[in-house]
Amino acid sequence: MAFQIVVNLIISFMWMFLSESYTFITFIIGYIVGILLLLILNRFFNERFYLERFHKIILLFYIFIRELILSNLDVVKLVYAKNPNFEPGIFAMPIDVKKNWEITLLANLISLTPGTLSIAISDDNKNIFIHAMHIDEKEQSIYEIKNTFEKAIMEVTK
Repeated sequence: MAFQIVVNLIISFMWMFLSESYTFITFIIGYIVGILLLLILNRFFNERFYLERFHKIILLFYIFIRELILSNLDVVKLVYAKNPNFEPGIFAMPIDVKKNWEITLLANLISLTPGTLSIAISDDNKNIFIHAMHIDEKEQSIYEIKNTFEKAIMEVTK
């Protein structure tokens, strides 16, 4: 990925030098030309195109913001209900992410969304223990976390 970024920057600067115009617009045009050239030559690289990973990172950020807003609304509904009826609890969620930084990112994303808190990681790094403010069904909570955060993290790192 880093190699592709460097090549794209070199193409951008070469475009500026060859066009003899040293403006930001010329650099952007050269950068776009570099992207197109890298797309054409992508089959010669051993890794996937670097803007795909950037796109996945933006998607992960979007998923986090969406979940943050939705969980805030859920917590507000629970707090301001006349007769609050919620069932807090702790459950273990099996995780598919393997690297330490992926596990840390997942735990932080879970903790940053209101109503959930990651408590601990098992010694074998196969489970994460989560405290939830309201658990309708444990399986539903696990399914939601796995299909949002963990799936997005795995797409960024694959």
